[in-house]
Amino acid sequence: MDRLTKEQRHKNMAANKGKDTKLEILFGKLLWNAGVRYRKNDKSVFGKPDFVIKSHKIAIFCDGEFWHGRNWDIRKNDHKSNCEFWHSKIERNIERDKKVNSELNKQGWKIFRFWETEITKTPDVCLNTILNYMNRKSIADDKISITKMCNGGKVKNKLELYFKWAA
Repeated sequence: MDRLTKEQRHKNMAANKGKDTKLEILFGKLLWNAGVRYRKNDKSVFGKPDFVIKSHKIAIFCDGEFWHGRNWDIRKNDHKSNCEFWHSKIERNIERDKKVNSELNKQGWKIFRFWETEITKTPDVCLNTILNYMNRKSIADDKISITKMCNGGKVKNKLELYFKWAA
């Protein structure tokens, strides 16, 4: 049985936003303060990720535990009212998330999904995960450039060039 009246429940549910949530604002500030520039809810990217870093082909999703079904096998029995509706709704969301991940992977995107509690309790870990990936990708891109230079006959010793660059 629901503890709220029908009107109270309606008001609560209507207050849930699809974008610019407190969680997204917090994560956006983290990225911005770290010098990461991004686009929000970019419609040109499949699944409209919460944050897109096009220069690194990164899609970031900030997922709420309830709406995206964290520990769903355990928590799905927590719903006391309108169970059939909520089970169907959350399971559709989970399937949609899988479809989005699959499609973005096919398109060559790196996907990061962070749970709400991860962002609120360990924001530094979430941010560093992104920054570390960006740094590794930049290094890999530079190695590819070095290899292209070497193959073009401009450099005799590829390792020598790499170590000069890495120093």
